[in-house]
Amino acid sequence: MEVMKRTTTCGALRRSDAGKTVVLNGWVHRKRDHGGIFFINLRDRYGITQVVAGEEGTAGQSLAAAAAELRNEFCIAVEGLVRLRPDGMVNPAMATGEIEVAASSLVILNRSEILPFQIDEESDAREDLRLRYRYLDLRSTGMQKRIRLRSETAFAVREWMTGRGFYEIETPTFIKSTPEGARDYLVPSRLYPGKFYALPQSPQLYKQLLMAAGFDKYFQIARCYRDEDARGDRQPEFTQIDIEMSFVSRDDVLAVTEGLMGHVFKKTLGVELPACFRRLTYEEAMERYGTDKPDLRFGLEMKDFAPYVEAGGFQAFKDALAAGEADRRAAAARGVTVPGGGVKALVVPGAAGYSRKQIEEMEAQAKIYKARGLAWMKVAGADGAPPVLEGGVAKFFASQASGIVEGLGAARGDLILIVADSKRRVANIALGAVRSKLGRDLALIRGASSGGSECPRFEFVWIVDFPLFEFNEEENRWEAAHHLFSYPQEQYHAVMEQDPGAVKGDLYDLVLNGYELASGSIRIHDPALQKRVFNIAGIGPEEGEKKFGFLTEAFKYGAPPHGGIAPGLDRLVMLMAGETSIKEVIAFPKNSFAVSPMDDSPSEVEPKQLEELHLRVIPPEEPRYP
Repeated sequence: MEVMKRTTTCGALRRSDAGKTVVLNGWVHRKRDHGGIFFINLRDRYGITQVVAGEEGTAGQSLAAAAAELRNEFCIAVEGLVRLRPDGMVNPAMATGEIEVAASSLVILNRSEILPFQIDEESDAREDLRLRYRYLDLRSTGMQKRIRLRSETAFAVREWMTGRGFYEIETPTFIKSTPEGARDYLVPSRLYPGKFYALPQSPQLYKQLLMAAGFDKYFQIARCYRDEDARGDRQPEFTQIDIEMSFVSRDDVLAVTEGLMGHVFKKTLGVELPACFRRLTYEEAMERYGTDKPDLRFGLEMKDFAPYVEAGGFQAFKDALAAGEADRRAAAARGVTVPGGGVKALVVPGAAGYSRKQIEEMEAQAKIYKARGLAWMKVAGADGAPPVLEGGVAKFFASQASGIVEGLGAARGDLILIVADSKRRVANIALGAVRSKLGRDLALIRGASSGGSECPRFEFVWIVDFPLFEFNEEENRWEAAHHLFSYPQEQYHAVMEQDPGAVKGDLYDLVLNGYELASGSIRIHDPALQKRVFNIAGIGPEEGEKKFGFLTEAFKYGAPPHGGIAPGLDRLVMLMAGETSIKEVIAFPKNSFAVSPMDDSPSEVEPKQLEELHLRVIPPEEPRYP
């Protein structure tokens, strides 16, 4: 092998290298037989070089025989002379397209069996097959590019953070189990039977302790673990860019994050981001977009239709508002703030030609989010004449046509969609889901076109002023909307216990293209205030001491004001790469059932291992997932 050790890579050779003798190592990407002369596309992670074997004067028949044996993904070494391709044979699509290597020696380093799927720019194989043979899938050009982008992003993060005085500090992987929203992955202790470590859902408590310890600027590219039900694009293990700072306000944390994102995008993609990102309050986002993670690459803002309900004759809308008002008053009597009912409208430009079937598809989307239905009407009328409402519920609002069209910002040829519910949140979320569907269906979220090609668009927005508490109706109690350590905004400190639903926290999320990219808050550092938050969430002194005593104890010794944020690295790279699944940017992900088809994990263990841990397995009645 030492004789055929590569002297260059398959992506490095250019016109200026003509006349050099080189050694290449790599995999056979393609092979073409032109009457005993073989053209081999040799690939490594740096690129592809064309190799010519079997010509007279370049080792002749022995080379042709060796080349004839080759199949895709054979691992080989080639020695040969770099030469310019003949005129008319240059391949401008390849970085090495002006040259080829005339082989003088070819050695098969390892053979490949027949492939389960073809390795190309992007694989079209089923996901389960790609994950079963992930080491082959990772050879594809697309996966190689995305893993490279992930590596470059992590480096850019470290470069920017350390350049601004942040220490990278590792926190423990085996920790105490504490409630943080999802179930913990538990690790049994062999030395202490019946006791367990937990894998961290995040380094939350430890980074706060680092602030108490005086390390005022901390970051970590941290592995996190959450035992959640199989659903969508979740992964049981994921990576976040964990950041915490002392003596800061919300604006300080937001500015650091904006600077970090600006550096990462410029360094890895050559994309300039705005110095400051747009901000929306939680209430604004819900009212205008129906979600706290709005995609701002397109408009379609929702409008309030309630002002037109009373004068209209559609009873379902009136009933929704009346029931919502009754609920609001009843909740107020219990000291709970709720917003009442809502009737929300969405104007779809130029969609008056939508068929009944298309409208029913959008109604089905709204019903997924608990809407009872989706009302609609179309804007019509002759040019120069007052607008007319047609179809759906139009007859109930005909007398208000001009006011509705003007108030909603509609025009002739538009479609108006309406959702009503006694719970304003339901109306907002359901219509927001329709808005998202329309963004996809109408291709409104494509990248901005430039010079005839699609360019990626990155629309960042901060969502701020989240509720600190949310009411769990099933358990009839208040719980933290984010986590128990978020700081209540100052103006609510005196009245927290009287009206928890009205309390806003110093919370903030960073949203990119409709995805929550990062979440953070200013933290509680006062032990007395922390106990009050625990108490509202139903955690008494004894339970609080048992679960979080090591943190609240630290607060007693001069813990500084502090706050932080944690962008998700997997999701960040996914969005930078223009993908829609984090599996595409993780080297060895699990499938949607938290299973690894490649190494068959999770798997059973030997009885002896269970005995050492003092554990016994109780078999389930039937498997939860296939």
